[in-house]
Amino acid sequence: MTLSPFVHQWSAIAFVAALAVVGEVMIAAGMRQLGDLDDIRAGRGLLGTIAAVLTNARFVIGALCMALNFFSMLFALSIAELSLAAPAIGALTYIGNAVAAKFFLREKVDRRRWLATMCVVVGVILLAR
Repeated sequence: MTLSPFVHQWSAIAFVAALAVVGEVMIAAGMRQLGDLDDIRAGRGLLGTIAAVLTNARFVIGALCMALNFFSMLFALSIAELSLAAPAIGALTYIGNAVAAKFFLREKVDRRRWLATMCVVVGVILLAR
């Protein structure tokens, strides 16, 4: 049983967007955990700052997700048209980031941002048709 091209393309697009969201959320969480890099650099110097960032598990997981995201995007672009894949990946990443910021990072996402996110949802629906 083979997947239809539609399902195959949208699965790849969704996977790329999910990796981007996880990567960005993990990097943001790691950087919040570290605190102000200027303060770290003042105390540890440049190499100490780099070491602090590269030994932060959340940051490393986020960076690995972003690297995987890049290679997954190459695959998605090989099976889907650029005019569909690029906007859909961007839009789904935007939607995912808003949701993840609210529920995982506990950010205040105001009404205006939710409205903008809903406009993006409508745009993705229009792209899919």
